[in-house]
Amino acid sequence: MSFLTQRLRFLPWLPAYMAVYFLFLYLPILLLPVFSFNDAATTTFPLTGFTTKWYASLAGNTAMLEAARNSLVVGVCVALLSTVLGICAARAITRYRFRGQKAAAGLIMSPLFLPEIIVAVSLLMIVLAIGLELSLITVILGQTVFCVPYAMSVLVSGFEGFDRSLEEASYDLGETAFGTFRRVTLPVVAPAIVSSLLVTFTISLDEFILAFFLAGTSPTLPLYIWGQLRFPAKLPAVLALGTIMIVLSIVMLTLAETLRRRAERRTRMASAPPQEA
Repeated sequence: MSFLTQRLRFLPWLPAYMAVYFLFLYLPILLLPVFSFNDAATTTFPLTGFTTKWYASLAGNTAMLEAARNSLVVGVCVALLSTVLGICAARAITRYRFRGQKAAAGLIMSPLFLPEIIVAVSLLMIVLAIGLELSLITVILGQTVFCVPYAMSVLVSGFEGFDRSLEEASYDLGETAFGTFRRVTLPVVAPAIVSSLLVTFTISLDEFILAFFLAGTSPTLPLYIWGQLRFPAKLPAVLALGTIMIVLSIVMLTLAETLRRRAERRTRMASAPPQEA
């Protein structure tokens, strides 16, 4: 019997505590889709009936579609930039040893530990100081700074433990550095790269604070939702839109985690020594 199992025997209240904790954390989220199908415009029990008219109303909402397009553009750009920068950082940290390596890794990961509103205000001051106009470009730059640590966290697991002898063998056969990366390294870490793209896209899609400070007159989807909450009559449509975003985020994060675990397995298999017959 493991030490953890022995400890759990003396904590009979722990399962009940975990159940209450998850209920407190996720019950409000579970109520969101429930009220999005309610026929009434009020979010109260009992429900008056089942309807999908709030979802149908989203199709003709041009302001919402424009905000969704902005979020899609920002999300794709942030995912690509963050993943490219994350690949460079993860490869440098896992393959090389250099002076100041831990400090550099800490600086890259620092946006995860700093209050996001402080990061947003700092980026706003920098953007205004250099004379950039607030737009989707500034949102992309700000969210890239925030998403690089997430990308690097995912990609380190893909590069870590990769057998360097495979690359050395490619060099011995006359392949260039870029060709080795494209033909040998990239296929092994490809699941981690796809996972990084999905994670950073999801974070960008749901991000509000940075977009609030840096978007200017080009709102993203979270900013549109925030603006609609001022009008009680539009709340059901906002609930429907929020439900769609929650489902999309869950699907993408689940897929990203599946690909990350697959990348870890492939890395372990590639770095494992061959077994003798």
